[in-house]
Amino acid sequence: MRRAAVLSLSDLSVSFSTDGGRVRAVRDLSFDVAPGEVLAVVGESGSGKSVTARAVLGLLPSTATVEGSAVLRSGENPGSSSVRDRELVGRSQRELRSVRGDEVSMVFQEPSTALDPVRTVGWQIVQGIRAHRSVSAKEARARAVELLELVGLPDPEQRVDYYPHQLSGGQKQRVVIAMAIACDPDVIVADEPTTALDVTVQAQILDLLLSLRDRLGTAIVLITHNMGVVADVADRVVVMYRGRLVETAPVDRLFAEPRHPYTRALLDAVPHLGREDGPEPVDLSSEVVLDVDDLVVEFAGRLGQPAFTAVDHVSLQVRRGEVLGLVGESGSGKSTIGRTAVGLQQPTSGTVSVSGTVVSGLSDARLRPLRSRFGFVFQDPASSLNPRMSIGDCIAEPLRVQTDLSAAQVDAKVASLLESVQLPASYAARFGHELSGGQRQRISLARAIALDPDLLIADEPTSALDVSVQATVLELFAELQQRVGFACLFISHDLAVVDSLANRVAVLQHGRLVEQGSREDVLRRPQEAYTQRLIAAVPVPDPAEQRRRRAAPTP
Repeated sequence: MRRAAVLSLSDLSVSFSTDGGRVRAVRDLSFDVAPGEVLAVVGESGSGKSVTARAVLGLLPSTATVEGSAVLRSGENPGSSSVRDRELVGRSQRELRSVRGDEVSMVFQEPSTALDPVRTVGWQIVQGIRAHRSVSAKEARARAVELLELVGLPDPEQRVDYYPHQLSGGQKQRVVIAMAIACDPDVIVADEPTTALDVTVQAQILDLLLSLRDRLGTAIVLITHNMGVVADVADRVVVMYRGRLVETAPVDRLFAEPRHPYTRALLDAVPHLGREDGPEPVDLSSEVVLDVDDLVVEFAGRLGQPAFTAVDHVSLQVRRGEVLGLVGESGSGKSTIGRTAVGLQQPTSGTVSVSGTVVSGLSDARLRPLRSRFGFVFQDPASSLNPRMSIGDCIAEPLRVQTDLSAAQVDAKVASLLESVQLPASYAARFGHELSGGQRQRISLARAIALDPDLLIADEPTSALDVSVQATVLELFAELQQRVGFACLFISHDLAVVDSLANRVAVLQHGRLVEQGSREDVLRRPQEAYTQRLIAAVPVPDPAEQRRRRAAPTP
């Protein structure tokens, strides 16, 4: 039997005041979570998942109105008569500050924005501890080091004095989790805690959350769009659609017998490593568009430290019409290779050629006329689109810089590009903040192909998208690639996505190329132990299979 709930939501509704009137984001939502339970909340972007979490903790802006109930039950034994019930909705910010971080904590989706860039991570953890516990600064610092060690951060005694920019994405996520568990909360709300993390780090973060649940009996509300993660760690699942709860069920039943049409569509959109019918290898006689030969990229050390080798003698080729999936852990050198390929990073040695022209080592002035040959789709479209420019101007910019088209011809080309990514031409007048994440990513894709490039670099283009939007973007990407015929270096940590899209796969580890070959060979019959570990770390959308994989020995 399930234990008494530690957090109960009843008829929770959230609305926002806008210039166009009141918008309801969450409608009459009711669910609860018990101590030691992992409750997954899933749904598309805009379904109300994160709004619900922020409403409970009082983290919404002043334009929000929260109605209904969110009751927190705390005490030594949540099922006993000594339990104290407290209503969180309607509490003042002062009252909620005593709850946040102590009894209910939150792991935010983007650790870079959750951490103060001008304070060390240790200072930030110490402040959270001392806000709720009467301990000295020395004791709090010792606790901070202990927490960083607990979450698996290497060299915690040294890195407690690091600033956020000195840590990788996975390491920053560990720091955010350390902050969340500093006071042994009853409930942890984890909002997309593994988004943009590579599969091995993702597996480590999930293991960490499960160990906290087992050790402390912590209830975990896991907000995610990754159905493989849900299958791996969740006990129950809540499915939200347009602010409403449409289905809730134990995880095994939900995956085996989804009842609501939306849940079925959500599960159908999930890519499954090993079951995807991806493209066949490209003819080896096809033109080589991207030729990376013995590439080395080093970054100078700081304060007398030796130089860091980000890319270590890597050679690879991408042919016309081919998608090469470049995979590996954070810090393996994937993005550095992509940036070097288009001249955004200079190599230490080796050469990079695009369509037979050496682009490595060229100055910006000499590189500018060549930029029409390649496009770049960035991981975060929100930061790559100028917030002061309309969508039409963002797409038109490369056309105005690189071509002699008239204003009317540019406008017509922009309208055509918008339609090619399945957006109406009227979106040209909108701004980036007015669009969803999936729509912004389509805009980035339209801009990248505006000049019919020979080479497209796609750096984690779907990492922050929910599964249904991801499926749409990937289908669109494949269609454009076949029509335009560009060569593509597709950088991703999602091996299931790579499996569905790439002709060949290259695997990086610590800047070195450890394995490359056809999609079938690398992802079905990997030869290197590192590749085998990567594949083993990928959660699949099948709870029974995930339990078998967890029980199996690690490769």
